[in-house]
Amino acid sequence: MNTVIVGIGSNINAEKNIPQMMEILRTKVEVVKVSHMIRTKAVGITDQPDYTNGAVKINTERDRKELTKLLKSIEDQLGRDRTGPKFGPRTMDLDIVVWNGEIVDKDYYTRDFLQKSVDEVQ
Repeated sequence: MNTVIVGIGSNINAEKNIPQMMEILRTKVEVVKVSHMIRTKAVGITDQPDYTNGAVKINTERDRKELTKLLKSIEDQLGRDRTGPKFGPRTMDLDIVVWNGEIVDKDYYTRDFLQKSVDEVQ
């Protein structure tokens, strides 16, 4: 069993997309704890709506590659457009931040909101 913390981000219909994402995720993995959601300014391309960010701690038997594939498929189900710029608006962004106690996403070190969310669910 793998214990994983996934970062959550959305700035297109976040109030609808985040609950929908959680519904889908709960059918695929064991959700242990969800952080409070935090409103943040966009990083990179700043001329876009604010983001709603948070984190979810899960348990899964999937390996890291399989989980990444699942997270990408959930993003796609929620209408993620991968043709836009890297830091552009998105319906859903799901990233593995902590894998079995090890921080695996370098953004953890540069984004206070991500540190707060991860710390809340650990």
